[in-house]
Amino acid sequence: MTIRFDPTGHIVRPVQLDLPLPLPESPCPSVLPQAAGESGPSSAVRSARRDRGRLAYLSGLAAEDTVEKAYLRKGMALVARRWRGTRAEIDMIFADGSALVFVEVKKSRSFDAAIRSLGRAQCDRILEAATEFLGRTDRSQMTEMRFDLATVDHAGAIDILENAFALEG
Repeated sequence: MTIRFDPTGHIVRPVQLDLPLPLPESPCPSVLPQAAGESGPSSAVRSARRDRGRLAYLSGLAAEDTVEKAYLRKGMALVARRWRGTRAEIDMIFADGSALVFVEVKKSRSFDAAIRSLGRAQCDRILEAATEFLGRTDRSQMTEMRFDLATVDHAGAIDILENAFALEG
């Protein structure tokens, strides 16, 4: 699906486009000359970026809602959502009996692209945040934990990789 913008850069409506697309007859707003004294992108470009950011944010929230429902159907209890530590945010924390399941949600055009978007540095920050979470609650560092990666593709399908942060030995 592609988002169509009006000349001011606001979203008009989503449309399905046939590819390949024809070349535009006029230059895009990012290559239009700027007024004297202006620096940076034009207001139309800034508005389009803001709309894309808003769309990505809402898409991410919808992906988290879908993943949350999948874990609740498995009989787990939601402990926290978007828990914020000093160095990282954990998307969701579930209780599975006495164990805790820390879930990172990644949405992308495909499962593979979502998996590739999770780097080692982010995994390390999430692990540190989980330790901080335990320190701020009445749970001990000996609490059984699992770190899952829940990927959501462009169609909203979910693939959950349990224990995705396991260290290879």
